[in-house]
Amino acid sequence: HVVVLVATVRALKMHGGGPTVTAGVPLPKEYTAENLDLLEKGCSNLRKQIQNATCFGVPVVVAVNAFKSDTDGELELVCRIAKESGAFDAVKCSHWAEGGKGAVALAEAVQRASLAPSDFRFLYDVELPIADKIRIIAQKIYGADDIELLPEAQQKVEVYTKQGFGNLPICMAKTHLSLSHDPERKGVPTGFVLPIRDIRASIGAGFLYPLVGTMSTMPGLPTRPCFYDIDLDPVSEQVNGLF
Repeated sequence: HVVVLVATVRALKMHGGGPTVTAGVPLPKEYTAENLDLLEKGCSNLRKQIQNATCFGVPVVVAVNAFKSDTDGELELVCRIAKESGAFDAVKCSHWAEGGKGAVALAEAVQRASLAPSDFRFLYDVELPIADKIRIIAQKIYGADDIELLPEAQQKVEVYTKQGFGNLPICMAKTHLSLSHDPERKGVPTGFVLPIRDIRASIGAGFLYPLVGTMSTMPGLPTRPCFYDIDLDPVSEQVNGLF
């Protein structure tokens, strides 16, 4: 009944053209100091994500996950733009610091949104040809001009259709760092063709998953897992090393 869309000031600044973030290196000052211009540019991505969610006919609540370096001005800007862009509501969340207390406003907004009228609908008819379903996702959700089925993907379309799996829904395997297939293209990219390298089938789960661009299905793990730096203080009972 409700879509909860999570946003952060830092991520939106990156979509506004902020500098590259490198693991293990201190954040550039653009992400830790107030920069309303950069943030407002990045909110173009938030507008598109809200538009995408409303395609399914349900109200959208934006949860702005606040960092301690975010200013009130920045948080208010994101909430204002989110509501102007069609969100049912947008609220600041601080549950990472305050536990459940920090998410009360979010819970109340979700409750109100769940009582609002909704008209859930799917993005496409599953009976459409495989390539058409992928194209609808690429154009309506990502903003692509079209798709390009590379030879292996085209062969899989023919095989799965012949095997009777052409009516399965699509789950895209694509970078989360951009609406396009290129993780360096931030904001709301336009004028691109989405390359489909391969299509694989998860028959038991009931879907086909195209591999977009260079996307890998193996998870990327750090050489030094974060749990090495997380510990529990037995006296204060505080967890150290989470942030």
